[in-house]
Amino acid sequence: MAEQGTRRRARGGGGAARRAERTAVKVEAARYIERNIPNLEILNDEALEIIEANAETVLAEIGVNFVENPEALRRWREAGAEVEGERVRIPRGLARELCKTAPANYTQHARNPERSVEIGGGNLVLAPVYGPPFVRGHRSGRRYATIDDFRDFVRLGQMSKWLHHSGGTVCEPTDIPVNKRHLDMLLAHMTLSDKPFMGSVTEPSRARDSVEMCEILFGKDFVRDNTVMTSLVNINSPLTFDATMMGALEVYAAANQACILSPFIVGGAMAPTTVAGTLTQVTAEVLAGVAYSQLIRPGAPVIAGAFVTSIDMNSGAPTFGTPEASQITYGMGQIVRRLGLPYRSAGAFCGSKLPDAQAGYESANSLNMGLLAGVNFMLHACGWLEGGLVASFEKFVMDADQLGVLHQIAKGIDLSENGQAMDAIREVGPGGHYLGCAHTQANFQSAFWRSQVLDYKPFEQWFEEGARDTATLAAARVEKMLADYQQPPLDPAVDEALTAYVAERKASMSDAIG
Repeated sequence: MAEQGTRRRARGGGGAARRAERTAVKVEAARYIERNIPNLEILNDEALEIIEANAETVLAEIGVNFVENPEALRRWREAGAEVEGERVRIPRGLARELCKTAPANYTQHARNPERSVEIGGGNLVLAPVYGPPFVRGHRSGRRYATIDDFRDFVRLGQMSKWLHHSGGTVCEPTDIPVNKRHLDMLLAHMTLSDKPFMGSVTEPSRARDSVEMCEILFGKDFVRDNTVMTSLVNINSPLTFDATMMGALEVYAAANQACILSPFIVGGAMAPTTVAGTLTQVTAEVLAGVAYSQLIRPGAPVIAGAFVTSIDMNSGAPTFGTPEASQITYGMGQIVRRLGLPYRSAGAFCGSKLPDAQAGYESANSLNMGLLAGVNFMLHACGWLEGGLVASFEKFVMDADQLGVLHQIAKGIDLSENGQAMDAIREVGPGGHYLGCAHTQANFQSAFWRSQVLDYKPFEQWFEEGARDTATLAAARVEKMLADYQQPPLDPAVDEALTAYVAERKASMSDAIG
């Protein structure tokens, strides 16, 4: 009897353990995407050669402006460019030659080595929305962002399985002075997440703060020899490189930290209305920007970017998910690959004011475009709303959920013996069904991608549970993820040193709005 009782308790304990395992909070993080599918290429060799030749003409005959930056003008003059005032004309072939020292791929290290990412080649790294001054929540509506909002977005990013990167300015915390908020944002990324993150670019001294905080987190020797930040440096299109962004680039390149050199294009306003014309301008800007990074430090890691949207000619508002933006994104992918550089573009772009059908359509178009265009680093992959003015909590989790679709598509088609499923076809034969066959039983848990947000229940059950739409389901998901959040462990001495650095830097300066 005692032996039988022991066996029963063992079985019960096993069931309890399995139930506990099913209900336990699991913080999963998918590896960055490694594509097993081809890129979509829309330009033939003749078209590529025309655009590249036109870009060289732009650099050599029209030139680019490096404004309020005498040191940049000196560097270009010494490299062989013609400098007239702040205008730099770059001889044909010079920028392309300088770009050759930029690496085709690099590793961005995270404080948790399992979260480090490889940027370049056939890989795709997904990062959240960047820069909105407003946030939108299911209960709170649209309002200015705070540092608490920012921290919650970092927590959501940490808990999001398909998101590889913590990002940078996920929203602008407007309750902290402009000259100090970068310190709190960096501290949040470093302590609340163990995924890779971005540094500050709003002023060169803030880029230096970013490097110094990384030296505390990773160690000075490690930062000297490795890339631990990938930061966004926008080109002031058309054809202008401002001193603020270039100053941040100079700090990061000198420290061997990566920058995204990305024109900010609104077609019809900051670039021509035509696809070929925009591709020409973007190529010229990328060539000049990447080349300048290599004048700072040959071999400095850099990503060639293309943020592309068009303009609504009736209202003047930017539009997203349009076919023209897709054509430019696909074409630019081909050009960047010919330069041997990693490529940044695409995201969950939309112009909608709410996480609604318009947001879904436009974001789906933009996300799939990025996957097929061969993008290596996708900023704004989740949370983007209202043309980038708003970071939405609900849209963040809706988009982050859909990033799983990109992972699944990128795997390609499984042609292993199991993938071919010939044993299942033989077992079922004509007129049967596959629900009970051995192959289905062996594969059902991993056979299909599953959404953590969308509702697939029968109408009756959906109605009884409140007839909730997707935004309502996403709001519940936000609450659950924040409730389940688990802060990744960090050496207490490092945590203390980071907090002390932030406090000291804040105390050293008066509040400023710029």
